[in-house]
Amino acid sequence: MTVIKAYEMAKSMYETLGVDVEAALEKLKTIPISIHCWQGDDIGGFEVQQNELSGGIDVTGNYPGKATTPEELRSDLEMALRLIPGKHRINLHAIYAETDGQHVERNEIKPEHFRNWVEWAKQHNLGLDFNPTVFSHSKAADGLTLAHPDEEIRQFWIEHCIASRKIGEYFGKELGTPSLTNIWIPDGYKDVPSDRLTPRERLKRSLDQVFAVEIDEKYNIDAVESKLFGLGSESYVVGSHEFYMGYALTRGKYLLMDTGHYHPTEMVSNKISGMQVFTDKIALHVSRPVRWDSDHVVTFDDELKEIANELVRNDALDTIRIGLDFFDASINRVAAWVIGTRNMQKALLYALLTPHAELKNYQEKGQFTERLMLMEELKSYPFGAIWDYFCQEMQVPRGMAWLQHVQEYERSELARR
Repeated sequence: MTVIKAYEMAKSMYETLGVDVEAALEKLKTIPISIHCWQGDDIGGFEVQQNELSGGIDVTGNYPGKATTPEELRSDLEMALRLIPGKHRINLHAIYAETDGQHVERNEIKPEHFRNWVEWAKQHNLGLDFNPTVFSHSKAADGLTLAHPDEEIRQFWIEHCIASRKIGEYFGKELGTPSLTNIWIPDGYKDVPSDRLTPRERLKRSLDQVFAVEIDEKYNIDAVESKLFGLGSESYVVGSHEFYMGYALTRGKYLLMDTGHYHPTEMVSNKISGMQVFTDKIALHVSRPVRWDSDHVVTFDDELKEIANELVRNDALDTIRIGLDFFDASINRVAAWVIGTRNMQKALLYALLTPHAELKNYQEKGQFTERLMLMEELKSYPFGAIWDYFCQEMQVPRGMAWLQHVQEYERSELARR
């Protein structure tokens, strides 16, 4: 059966449920995913003075072909983007600055150190997002940064975060789309603390100093990101969900929720609507935790589909910003980007093809039998035929054909590294 014929048959089935398939595909084209650059080099970055990875973060595996230069990393991203339908964004960390071989401390980074990234983004019609790198540094060696009792160390990281916001502003001005600059810090204690409050008071004061520098949200959007625990901070993390939720709501900042940063029984899909009641300033880092925040490549699993359902049925696709955050060095790194991003898009399409109005009506009327029946029947609807058609229309390989392109790239480029 041809792709077109399969699509037409699938389309007719969804239309019997009142789903406008063409409108769903048009909407999907407009949804950008912020693709994280650090999957391509295992969060190594390009600092002249290299620092060992730390801050509760670990990358496992030694698959050959890791990017070791900015040019290699951009080339790998280009390869991945050719296999992902639509136009997207790239998410950078401060350690991806290009300083012409000069050592530049993190509190001294400037927009000029990211000029090559901006010119590249212009060439490929991409937006850029940003993150201060508040880990893997001698001034974060004891696991404390913005909440550190040493004022000098706190000030260093405050200056780094301010510099990062200015870089985000530069991205927004140059590219015509606001950059999301997200602050995540590893601060916490391995063992049970004797004082939980004081570090959180210091963190609040530090963040207030960071955001005291006014930057137009037309160009830069500020976000804060929580975490439950990390390696070395198993008993206490200063920037908990409750802390950042309170901070974001009282300061008018975006709350960024990472799907791996909660207890295994907590689901971000369930938190989205809880936050939406109070704010539309929400951002996501979609990952896949396996028993802990292990940042596995995103798969087309139930939680991913439920996150997408929340975004669609709550009419939040134009307000909530979607980014990815995983790092796997056990498989081809370019393939990891393609698999994860296409799965995020598949989940969004799956949600766009769901008759949410009818399901909501069943719930409001107490028709729970009908609700469950329809939700289960949809699982076997020919969603894959719609996805294949979308890929064909967007001129990217459908099905498993994209892997051949990655394998050819591995033989011609990655194998030489």
